[in-house]
Amino acid sequence: MELSELSVRLRALALFRPLLSEPVIEAVCTYCDCLENGWPAQIISAYGELVSRLYATDEADLGKHIQSVVEGSETVYLRQVGRGETPPASMERCLLEELKTLQAVADLTPAVLCASLGEVDYLPAFENSPVDLTGSYRRRVENIGRFGYSIYARYHMFYLDQEGHVVPVRHPDGTRLQDLVDYQREQRLILDNTLALLADRPAANILLTGDAGTGKSSTIKAVANELHQEGLRVIEVRKDQLRLLPAILDELAANPLKFILFIDDLSFQKGDDNYSALKAILEGSVSRKSPNVAIYATSNRRHLVKESFHDREGDDIHRNDTMQELLSLSERFGLQITFQKPDKATYLHIVRHLAAEQGICREDLDQLAERFALGRGGRSPRAARQFVDSLLAEGTV
Repeated sequence: MELSELSVRLRALALFRPLLSEPVIEAVCTYCDCLENGWPAQIISAYGELVSRLYATDEADLGKHIQSVVEGSETVYLRQVGRGETPPASMERCLLEELKTLQAVADLTPAVLCASLGEVDYLPAFENSPVDLTGSYRRRVENIGRFGYSIYARYHMFYLDQEGHVVPVRHPDGTRLQDLVDYQREQRLILDNTLALLADRPAANILLTGDAGTGKSSTIKAVANELHQEGLRVIEVRKDQLRLLPAILDELAANPLKFILFIDDLSFQKGDDNYSALKAILEGSVSRKSPNVAIYATSNRRHLVKESFHDREGDDIHRNDTMQELLSLSERFGLQITFQKPDKATYLHIVRHLAAEQGICREDLDQLAERFALGRGGRSPRAARQFVDSLLAEGTV
């Protein structure tokens, strides 16, 4: 495809029109314009800008970059497929033509771009791996429940920013289930429930309770890392953002992926408005939870609403009703899993396992580990890992 024709075809994009403002593709358009109307110095400058933007992607590979932005682009075509609808024939034809256009961009090489400039040895070069945009795009469409689209195609862990927008975690915690020692029963319950969610079977909302440092949050993150290639995504929601849940649920309802809304360290003061917001979602309301979403919450408290002796013994003539209200939120989680603080044998087993992974072999390991736990207020998997890390930091292996 001639560069002059490519320039025209790019400007005719409809499904992928937002890609015209993508830095590298925008630079391709500018370069094609300069070839038609610019001076040699302008053409060289436009080429340098194109390569500079490509280098800024950290790949310096035009084929791979174009494939990445095309596969991650959110289009009306993908949204319709994600909802289980069949796009009209006109949109199918448009898709094929636009993929052909973008394939031409992906196929560009320094030699093709600089053919009219003659021998210019100082111009920067770039890599260009061969890609099949039509084939790879079709595969992603056929497996949209695993790959997703937009930011959900590129990342698997997210959080809500101050405005309530879903933002990707670019460097997520890489904990895997194999990194977690003991607590296999608890891990299995969470994993099985998550697999049910991925298989479109009824999945429970889960409340993970227990002592601090026992691995509640780490287990959720590990499950997310194990299953993200199967279409699982995790969005962390802070307690003060629970009022945003109805809008988030509406946004996720039509998404073909499966989502865990992760609420860490959950607890409420009596009368907290966020309590009512979460309770409404869990028990079913106008903005009820979608089948592709499960809520996983962790708490160091079995009863999520902090109560006083006045609440327990106070002057409310319907004291039993008050107490039931305080307990009702916990009971709305379909699955409650308790992470107990480990006994001495379990704690030392975790320490020995983590130490062996790091090549630490000491005769006084158990004694030092117990002393460390005493100084940290008790035994826990977190204390075990901190102890091993302290040995590594001291160089006393």
